[in-house]
Order: sequence, then structure tokens, then C-alpha cells
Amino acid sequence: MERLVLLTWLLACSLPRPSATQNPAPAGVLNCCEGDVLFLVDSSGSVSSYEHSRMLAFLSELLLPFSLGEDQVRVGLLQVGTEPRLEFGFDTFSSQSGLQGALRNIKPLRGDTNTVEALRMAKEGALRPGTADGARAGLPRVLVWLTDGIKPGEVLGPMARLREEGVAVLVVSTGHGNYQVLRQVVSPPVESHLYFVDIDDMSIITEDLRDAVIEIIRAERMHVRDVSTNSATLQWRPVLSGLTGYYEIRFAPVLTGGTGSGGTGTSPSTGGSHYQRITQSADASTARLTGLKADTTYTATLTPESNDQAFNTLSVTFTTNPEVLSPSVVTISESGQSSVRVSWGPLQPEAVTSYYIEYSALPRGRLHAVTVGRTHNSTLLRDLQPDTTYLVTVSARHASGKEKAMSVKVCTQEVTPALADLQLTAVGSDSVQVDWKGSVAGGVRGYWLTWEGQRSSEPGQRSSLYLPPDSLSTRLTHVPPSARVCVSPIYRMARGEGLCCTAQFHSDALAYGYQS
Repeated sequence: MERLVLLTWLLACSLPRPSATQNPAPAGVLNCCEGDVLFLVDSSGSVSSYEHSRMLAFLSELLLPFSLGEDQVRVGLLQVGTEPRLEFGFDTFSSQSGLQGALRNIKPLRGDTNTVEALRMAKEGALRPGTADGARAGLPRVLVWLTDGIKPGEVLGPMARLREEGVAVLVVSTGHGNYQVLRQVVSPPVESHLYFVDIDDMSIITEDLRDAVIEIIRAERMHVRDVSTNSATLQWRPVLSGLTGYYEIRFAPVLTGGTGSGGTGTSPSTGGSHYQRITQSADASTARLTGLKADTTYTATLTPESNDQAFNTLSVTFTTNPEVLSPSVVTISESGQSSVRVSWGPLQPEAVTSYYIEYSALPRGRLHAVTVGRTHNSTLLRDLQPDTTYLVTVSARHASGKEKAMSVKVCTQEVTPALADLQLTAVGSDSVQVDWKGSVAGGVRGYWLTWEGQRSSEPGQRSSLYLPPDSLSTRLTHVPPSARVCVSPIYRMARGEGLCCTAQFHSDALAYGYQS
């Protein structure tokens, strides 16, 4: 411990004291990371205004290189005083200009060093995933505590609970006391997560602390999306953005007992020769892998190559989708009395040579067939019998020699001839004799009669009546003047086209005839 303190003071005496504006943002940091970092800043009465301003200037320099935003780094700051206060949460700033301006304008709280209450607020608020303004689930969470080391309170328990919940704890102390307490507070390793430094020499540790934070929140993950039977897309964070270099991607089937599903080979991570290799520019963040085999597990590695700095190689394993042979679905549309349209999918012109469609009336009709090209996914079957059930089978002939067939049943619509004739004869002052002629084609299941009054002084009341198929006439009574009478034939699945006439009555109750 004495050696660490002595080294810090020697560095403080021998090195210049640069400000945040003197050091440019280190290259390669901008898109490196993804996580939520909360700073716990002591601004109680034991911290002078000068010391408080130096802490904020240190944070300004520390955070300047990072890219801020929803899919990058988010920063929050909570001040410690008698009544701790969250100055801004993770969702407040998405740009460096806003963050830097806020850091310049923060005022100290003064009062007691109520670190325990501040930790409670952090645990139940900003650092709790899933809350309205809290940390993002599944991403690293970091607490950086800046303190003067004077009477921090009973912090061991609250800090331990934060670490148990996955929060990485780092501490910067501008005093040289409480070493035994602070070393128990930080997350391991202590040598890179605990710093003692004089308030005027905080910039000495800027780079080391930044690297420690980056090590925790570095987004060294590669995702796979849009996986199909023969392709997949790799997506990663563009860590080379702003640098010179390129990405090298290697991918190959995963080996099982020395042989992968693609034949003999060597895993790409071992540097063997049996893999595919592509490169992407430094500003790229995706790559499409093509020519893959269906239902096969692959390993892909991504190596950022740059002379500016070293990056770790990322790897991911994924499995392509099983091959889906067409047709996997067959549908029927445009069903009529003598034709239906058959459609199928998926359309695979690169894998299918032709489609063969067979159809026959059930139970033992004549078999018909038609062949269509590989770029077609539907055809119209004509000259079918009405009101008949057909079995339709679509077969695909694949270039690989495989064949797949799928069958469906389809029913053509029945013939529904229109009513041949309709006649109304007035009987008395409010009755009418209704006569009609049925269709000679047969198949009628009955007749549907409707009539409605046409008086302008009151809305017409609609009445209806069903009659069996052997009925060709009926008499309606209590029919209002100018009533519209309609008769429609009823078939098994639909109603045929009907005829309508308007009833006319004479005051002397003489027979009138009909109007059609």
C-alpha cells in the first residue's frame, strides 16, 4: 500500500496536468462499447468547490471519447450530500455536447456524506434493469464512485449487494485513508478498479480508468440474423470506425470427429485451409454469408485488423434452416362452376425444374395433368364439372433429383339456374296469387318468397316465406298496395337469381294481371 501511494505522489510531481480539452479523443473508442455507467460523485461539505470542479473536469475528459446513445454507452450521475440527487439519468444525453455542457453546470450539494442513501437510490432506481429510467437488461452496468474518502458511511453491505446483482464497482479516492474499506468495495481485480490520486493529478489515471471501464462494457459480441437455408448475416459493432484497417471473416461447418457436414476440413478458428474467407471495410458492421448448406451448423470468426491498436477476435456459432422443398403449401382461389385456380409455394426457381399438377373428380374420375415452368406458382384448371369434389396434387421436380408432392381437395360451385317465370294475379283488395315456373335443370331445394310494402307514409315491413321444391304457386294475403313480391330458387349451396313483380289492386277487386 505504501508503495502504491508513493508511486502516485511521484507521478503527480513529475507529470504535467493536462485538462480535458488538451487531450484528443483516443481513436477506436467511439464505437467500442455498450453499457450503462453511473457516476457517484461526492459533493458533500467535506469536498471544496475547487475539488468538486476538478472531479467534474476529470469526468469530462474520461467520457469524451465515448459514443452515447441507446445502442451505445449511456451515462448517469448521482451526487452525494445530505439528500443525494440524481443530476441526470441514463436516458438524458445521447450526444457529447449535451453531456459536456451538463458536467460544466453541476453545482455541489454540501451537507453530510450520505453515501448509504445514495447507494439505495442507485440500486432501486438507475441501476435496476426494467424500470422506466433504469439500466438496460442484458447489458453491463458499472458504478464509478468518486470520493474524498472521508466518512463514507456503512457502505460495505450496500456495495456488496450491488456486486451480487452484477454491477461492476470502481472507486477513485482523492484521499489516502480507508484503503481497507475501499478495497472490499470494488469488484475484482482491485489493482485496476481502485485508484488513489491527488485531486490536482486526476488526469494521471484517466486512461487507465477509461480502459478499465471499456474492459467491462466492451461490446465484443457478434450477432447472426436473417438465417435461411443457404445464407446468414453477421452483425457487429464497428470498432474500426475512424481507424485504418479491415475486418476478416472466416466461416466453415462445425467439425464432428474431424469431419464437418461439408466434408473434411478445419475449424476457421484454428487457421486451417478448409474455410471460406471474406473481408469488409473498416466502416462496415455487417456481412452476408452465402453458399451455405441447409440444416448445417457453422462457426464464423471476425477479426478486426488494424495497425492502430489490437482487437480481440469474435466468434459465433449458428445453424442454417432445414431445406424447405416446394410445395410446402397449396391453396385454392377463384373457384367457379367449371374452373379453379391452384397456387403453391414457396417459389424456388433456382432449385425446381418444373411443377406437375394432377387432378381428378372424386371418387373415381378421369385423371388429368398439366405441367408448368419453375417460375410459375399457380395455374387455372378448366373444363371441370360443376358441384364436384376434385383431388388436386401439385408435385415439384427438384434439380437435386428430389420430388415433393402435396394434395388438396377442392369443390367446384354448383349450377344455380335463374327462375324461369313469375306471375302475380290480384285476388280481392289485399291478396295476390303468385305463380312461377321452376328451372328445368333441377337441383332446386326450395323457393324463397319475400314481399315488402311500398307506402310512402310509413316504412315498408319486409315479410318472407319458404316453400318446398314441389311448390310452384301460393297465395299471399294482407298484402299492402304496390307491394314488391320476389321469388328466388334455393340450391344446395347458394340461392339462384330470382324474379320480382309489383302487386297492383283495383278498387272493384277485379283481377289485374302481373308486372314483371
